[in-house]
Amino acid sequence: MAHPALTEDAVNTGAVAWVLTSAALVFLMTAGLGFFYGGLVRDTNVINTMMMSVASMAIVCLTWVVFGFSWAFGDNGATGFGMFVGNFEYSFWTNLDMKMWGDSGLPGLCFAAFQMTFAIIASAIISGSLVERMRFSAYSIMLALWSLLIYAPLCHWVWGPGGWIAEMGALDFAGGTVVHISSGVSGLVAGAIVGPRRHVEKELGPANAPFVILGGSLLWFGWLGFNGGSALSVSDGVAARAVATTFVAAASSMLSWLLLERLLKGKSSSVGASVGAVAGLVCITPGAGFVTPGWSIAIGALGAVWCYASVELVNRANLVDDTLDAFGLHGMGGIGGAIFTGIFALDGGLIYTGSFELLGKQIAGAMAGVAFSAIGTAIIVVALKVVMKLRIPEEQEVEGVDQHTHGETYHSPVKKYPQTKPSESSEPSDTV
Repeated sequence: MAHPALTEDAVNTGAVAWVLTSAALVFLMTAGLGFFYGGLVRDTNVINTMMMSVASMAIVCLTWVVFGFSWAFGDNGATGFGMFVGNFEYSFWTNLDMKMWGDSGLPGLCFAAFQMTFAIIASAIISGSLVERMRFSAYSIMLALWSLLIYAPLCHWVWGPGGWIAEMGALDFAGGTVVHISSGVSGLVAGAIVGPRRHVEKELGPANAPFVILGGSLLWFGWLGFNGGSALSVSDGVAARAVATTFVAAASSMLSWLLLERLLKGKSSSVGASVGAVAGLVCITPGAGFVTPGWSIAIGALGAVWCYASVELVNRANLVDDTLDAFGLHGMGGIGGAIFTGIFALDGGLIYTGSFELLGKQIAGAMAGVAFSAIGTAIIVVALKVVMKLRIPEEQEVEGVDQHTHGETYHSPVKKYPQTKPSESSEPSDTV
């Protein structure tokens, strides 16, 4: 790809403003994910759970700058290795500063920074399958390796120059496969290898439902940039379509989830409202710019049923401790979203053409993401298990991770203030 020098005439100021704003919105999503996850665990593990999201902001930022972006978006040719991974052209973000990103109207650093926020939150989502039992040090190393060896190549397959899934014609507007399938499947595999929690108190419910509501709201807010910013432009109407479908699908999914809870459990919960919205956001992600707002109502409703059933099935099977349902929401939601895109996409969708061609490509791309993420993550986690301990000691797991790992607690200790003796001149109080 040619990278002309940055000039005032080459820059599309509207697109730059929108994409940079979207980068900030997506970055905020990781903090929202921390609140979302932190509210769902025991109160002795809230800080550690939130730190698993916060840490990805620093770890993946650096891995993305050093090699990740270059491996994802470097042009290594349309054949051979170029179909699977990029090169070292942009290592340490060289050839990006004061350069344009092709003919997109965006500076190279603008595009790289926007894509970095996707790599960050994808890595953080994995923690939902590992919280309350994995060592923070082992998790941090796994995160760095995963972002380079799994996320970056898969990103190249779907969005990079010469990537084979893109060349096949599968659609992924904002990361259904790249972000959600990869992280959800990887979390499930890593959770299976690490093993289940030894101390589970599901009957106690979430530690802080308001945290879940706050996190879910921040995720919804940031997702407008996640999907809308992926248009990389403001002049063709696609960004507006993506924002609209994101709003509508999340709303439809939330109401559908609440209805399911009401019918099946007798009550509609605040946590269910937030989880339902996230399910809709995940399912609309691959098709946000390719479907109409009207059909996004159907995608949200179908996505709620699909993810609700997936979460229930995984929990009842109890084969893997998917602690916070990262696989049920993100992994299965990403797969469902890929399928829905093949059905409802304006260009090539089943309901418009009567052809299964696009749907077949969508399923093939999604399954490739599943296989690569599962096998690659298994190799990484097993290798780490050979050279270091993955789990915290059992007594620390029972007592809670926060104090032992971070020296902090979610609940502030009771403070003892010095007692002062009343002066002789002080008048007695009238209080009874």
